Formats: sequence, structure tokens, C-alpha cells
Amino acid sequence: MVRTLLGPKDIVRLLHGTKNITNSSSLRLSRQNSDGAQKNKPREHIIDCGDIVWSLAFGSSVPEKQSRCVNIEWHRFRFGQDQLLLATGLNNGRIKIWDVYTGKLLLNLVDHTEVVRDLTFAPDGSLILVSASRDKTLRVWDLKDDGNMMKVLRAHQNWVYSCAFSPDSSMLCSVGASKAVFLWNMDKYTMIRKLEGHHHDVVACDFSPDGALLATASYDTRVYIWDPHTGDILMELGHLFPPPTPIFAGGANDRWVRSVSFSHDGLHIASLADDKMVRFWRIDEDYPVQVASLSNGLCCAFSTDGSVLAAGTQDGSVYFWATPRQIPSLQHLCRMSIRRVMPTQEVQELPIPYKVLEFLSYRI
Repeated sequence: MVRTLLGPKDIVRLLHGTKNITNSSSLRLSRQNSDGAQKNKPREHIIDCGDIVWSLAFGSSVPEKQSRCVNIEWHRFRFGQDQLLLATGLNNGRIKIWDVYTGKLLLNLVDHTEVVRDLTFAPDGSLILVSASRDKTLRVWDLKDDGNMMKVLRAHQNWVYSCAFSPDSSMLCSVGASKAVFLWNMDKYTMIRKLEGHHHDVVACDFSPDGALLATASYDTRVYIWDPHTGDILMELGHLFPPPTPIFAGGANDRWVRSVSFSHDGLHIASLADDKMVRFWRIDEDYPVQVASLSNGLCCAFSTDGSVLAAGTQDGSVYFWATPRQIPSLQHLCRMSIRRVMPTQEVQELPIPYKVLEFLSYRI
């Protein structure tokens, strides 16, 4: 267990190493390409955000990914490939963009009028940032165009809780109050479809590593696994047995699901609920393969290699678990490779046996 790196009021701390340094406001974090001696020095870097921090997202640049603005004559910033950015979503509706290694404030984005509840960068290195807010909107920012707000996505009738990019950055999922789950085309900034099935506020979402599946978590005690290309529900992961009928699913029942996260192996999902449990699921099983105790959980995320799950709590702690490990089958690895480049509609047109088609479509 470690204490949270988010202070209760107004400070973000970025920790490198294991030792806290009291007077560290003037220190800089070592860059990733620094020498080994510098890497091994414990450093703590403090950024004063000036308000309660509700959301965080790291972003890095790929030089060949240009700004989406076609009439650019100059820029204040040139983001290098070794530069790491941190976006912080604040209680006052502002988004502040920081250079992680220097602590310098680069941009202050001010268009939201309510709490910025979630932030996500496009995975393609374009530095496209999407923010989700309690002002019922999602806003799309181009940081390579000096933080220009490119688009406001309007469809939610109430708070927007969370958003997530598909791995190829072509699609965005946004979820919120009033059972809302929306999919957006991020090339045209248009809505693809609304996914219907939840019975209460939807508070978290995450795509599988190949983009073929979408997980959403709701206060209705359920995690749904969707095919984002067709809108079909492929699996229901229930946290209350027997599942509540829709008329009762909206009330507090100590089973509200707070967070969901896909592992990078594409086989496992973690969920966190108000029943003081963390659950580890396989995508081909409708019951958890492992459980762990956790009180007052709020959020969870897998490490890059999927070997560790971290969960944050209301009392300011972060807990870690070694996750169940399983070597993916060759069939699953082939499925992921195919689904990274082929949506469901194209898979269904392949001249292959029906059982293989079902497997590639995650229906068996």
C-alpha cells in the first residue's frame, strides 16, 4: 500500500524512486534518456495546480503526427518525442497542461464550466486530448495547435463521467449519468451510436487492446462487454446475485460498480465495486477467477504488462495486487492481430467456418 500521490486539495506529486524529499519544489525529474546515475536518484516533483485535481492523463508526442489544423503559420510549443506531458482536470473546469520533467505550465484550457471529470489522450501520439465534464460536454483539444479547442461533442443530457479512446484512436466512448453510453467517430467528430442496456449511471469505460471489445461499468451492479462495431452486448459481468430487476437497479445496494479496466493481454478485466471487493475476470467466463478485499475503492488500472493491478481509494491510498497470469493461446494472439485491423463487419464477410467466425467475433 502506498499513500496517494494526489493531495486532498491542490498538489500533484510526481515520484521517481522511493524516498520522499521534503524541500523538492526546485528539483526536476530526470528525463527518460538521462544517464544511469541520474535515473537511480530518488526525486519527488511537486506541481501546484491551484484547485482540486479530479483527473489526470499523460501524453507524449510522435513527431510525424501533425496538428489537425491545416493553416498553421507558427506555434508557441514544439513537442519533442522525449517530452512527457501531464494534463490535469480541475474542480473549477480548467485543464492545465504541464511539462512533467520541468514542472512548467504550458497551457491553461478554460472552456469547461464545471468539474473536468476525466481526460484521455489519443494513443497515436497526435496529442489530441479529450475532456469529459459535469457541464454535460466533451471537448476535443489539439495540443500541437497550442491547445486549440477543435470540437465540442454534445449528446449527454447530464454529467459525463468518463471517456476512452479505442487503441487506433478512431473511436471514442463516453459514459455518464442517465444510463448514457455513446460512441463517437473521431475522424469526423460525429456520433456513431448510443449503446442501450444499462439501468443506471455509467461511470467508467475501457477498450480492449485490439479495439474489438468495450467494457462499461455502471451503478446498476453490472459490467457489460460490448461489440463497439455492432452495439451488441456480448457478456454481462454481474456483481449482485441474483441480478436486480431494472426497477431496483437504480437504488443504492452496496454493489455499485465504480471502475473497470482491461488488461493488456486482452484476456482479463478488473472491476471494483462498493461491496468492498476487487474482481478479476476472464473474458470467456461469467464469474470472477480471483477476488480481493478493498474498502472505499474508486478506481483501478492495470500496469503496462498486466502483471500488477493498482486501485485507489477514498481514504487516499493505492493498493497493488499481482494479477492472475496466463500465457495467451496462439488462437487468441491471432484473434487480437486480426481484430486490430478488421472491424466486426469485415470479419463477418470472411469465407471461413462459422465457429472460427464466432471466435474472431468474441462470441465463443
